[in-house]
Amino acid sequence: MRSENTKMKNKEVTVREAAAKSLSACFRHGKYSNLEISSALEKYQFEGADRGLFTRLVYGVTERLMTLDYIIAGLSSRPLEKIDADTLNILRLGIYQLLFMDRIPDHAAVSETVAISPKSSKGFVNALLREFIRRNKQYELPSETDAEDHLAVKYSCPAELCRFFLSVFDRETAEKVISGTLRETPVTIRVNTIKANAEEVISEVFPEGKVSGLSNDLIEVKALGAPFSPDGRYFVQDGASRLTVKMLDPKAGETVIDTCAAPGGKSFSIAIDMKNEGTVYSFDLHKNKVSLITKGAEKLGLSCIKASCRDATDPDENLIGKADRVLCDAPCSGLGVIAKKPDIKYKSISDIERLPTVQLRVLTGASKYVKKGGVLVYSTCTVNPLENEEVVKNFLLENPEFSLVPAELGESLTAEDGMMTFYPHIHGTDGFFAAKMVKNK
Repeated sequence: MRSENTKMKNKEVTVREAAAKSLSACFRHGKYSNLEISSALEKYQFEGADRGLFTRLVYGVTERLMTLDYIIAGLSSRPLEKIDADTLNILRLGIYQLLFMDRIPDHAAVSETVAISPKSSKGFVNALLREFIRRNKQYELPSETDAEDHLAVKYSCPAELCRFFLSVFDRETAEKVISGTLRETPVTIRVNTIKANAEEVISEVFPEGKVSGLSNDLIEVKALGAPFSPDGRYFVQDGASRLTVKMLDPKAGETVIDTCAAPGGKSFSIAIDMKNEGTVYSFDLHKNKVSLITKGAEKLGLSCIKASCRDATDPDENLIGKADRVLCDAPCSGLGVIAKKPDIKYKSISDIERLPTVQLRVLTGASKYVKKGGVLVYSTCTVNPLENEEVVKNFLLENPEFSLVPAELGESLTAEDGMMTFYPHIHGTDGFFAAKMVKNK
């Protein structure tokens, strides 16, 4: 059994103890799991296997929370609300290890979990975990006739969100979309083709990597230590994000505006496609995020990017009607990236309902930059039609000088009506939407 003890201020803190504390910070105090994990790793200085185990436990329990609580409720003689919060998080950790971590022996998962339990709860935790093993780690899902509850437990998706997906998709599609929230999409890196090609990067850096079927400048890799290469030859970019830039189709020497640019991935891809010739104005509402764009551009050697703070609904008067191409990657619900950011699925659906109004304002503001004959691409990282097709439809009704146009995204991928939704279960990418329009007059 690996040693997972790390010394901190003369006190030994195990990986599982730290994971339980972090889960408490997330579930009781509302911290985002990625920020909590980053903070905890810095605090505890876990290394190697311990670092990986800690991250897997916190992300894993967050991702599978609905399923774990359903199992615990079925095993416990006490209602969930009667189990104290710390003990409940420890039970979640134990069930998660037993059900989803094959490399951890059952006896180790039980003993290590009981060891971090409060003294008053050790017997309860031990009995519940052993009962789960006695039942061969089997549990019965709610009936399929109750689609909402069945999908909620099967895919650990809150019932409210399942209800929402069932309201906008048919039953079969809704299940595929919900299942996609648990799907691990490949880690892809975008090659900076100004400095290298995919074959060179694979040969010299990622011998286990392969060129993505989505684009010949994308490489699928098993793991990555940092979002940028030290020599500026690549950066992390999801396949759907890359294809959205292909839909924009920027050319060398043009003026291109990215209105909601942070953290900068699409701006970088635009600049590379332009061979670093021309100007890319990268705007973002949040001043603290603009530095991420500037630093990323410097790492990649992209001098044509000019990053600054700007509200997309309040366009720069000096650039109105001046852009050859404009990308509007609007703020959205993020329902397409739940697999990477599981906290998103626990947000209230009421938070989503106001977004289409905001998105229409953002898109309208972005459209002011487009010159006659220029291209406007609207994109989101959600699969919600109300934030996607409906926003485009309403924009076109209010702005008849724009129209949708077909877009070639790859050898076998075409947005014939000018709009494309990417799904994890179909395309192996993040859930994403993009629409291409031209200004006719």
